[in-house]
Amino acid sequence: MLKFRLTITALLIAIIALVLYGINNSWQYFWPGLIAIFLVGSLVLFYGSYYINSGFYVKAISYANTLQKQIAISFDDGPLPEFTPQILSILKEKNVSAAFFCIGKHVVKHPELLQAVHNQGHIIGNHSYSHGKWFDLLSAEKMYADLQQMNTVTRQAIGVTPLLFRPPYGVTNPNLARAIKKSGFVTVGWSIRSLDTVATDADKLLHRVLGQVKPGAVVLFHDTTAVTVTMLPLFINAVKAKGYNIVPLHKILNLQPYA
Repeated sequence: MLKFRLTITALLIAIIALVLYGINNSWQYFWPGLIAIFLVGSLVLFYGSYYINSGFYVKAISYANTLQKQIAISFDDGPLPEFTPQILSILKEKNVSAAFFCIGKHVVKHPELLQAVHNQGHIIGNHSYSHGKWFDLLSAEKMYADLQQMNTVTRQAIGVTPLLFRPPYGVTNPNLARAIKKSGFVTVGWSIRSLDTVATDADKLLHRVLGQVKPGAVVLFHDTTAVTVTMLPLFINAVKAKGYNIVPLHKILNLQPYA
């Protein structure tokens, strides 16, 4: 949380300087200056919270530092019976390994799907238990409990305890940073966000993602949408045609996936 602390320190120093200027000179600039400090601070905090690769609150590993034509692909928000089996079928046919950052409540409902993902040799990551829309407002203690609950149901389903964590929505804050540290997780982000959850045209989705591919990239997909199922085999064929190998996430990032 070094960047967060530095930002808060800088904002406090700016406010103190503004007060000292008012005492020694004039107060006419105090309120405009305070508003400006507030706006700048808000923009910086917003950026740090919503851009996972900023490392503002917690370091996130989002790509591999390599010149080799290798990439990794990952899927968030499953497992779900509508699309996860189709994704698995495509990956098996194309002989591709991926990482699945799963939601605990889905694991409880569909443990057989998690087992299928695991049996096929894909890596399982922690994507929280609840993935609720108010997750970011939880206390550090409740966040920690949520993450541990996801690990517990995963361990019960497939006998492994994930070490890799991807924040819901990619949003971080001081409470989550504390929960991550306490849990001993390694935070994994992405360098290519496909935006497949809002895409409707597979060809446009394919073109957008392919245009961002470069050595060491980590691609974020979701095993929750029909357009991803349609686009995925085309994407795999296209990147292989460009001379790229799709390698397991934990190998390209040199990470231990399980405790």
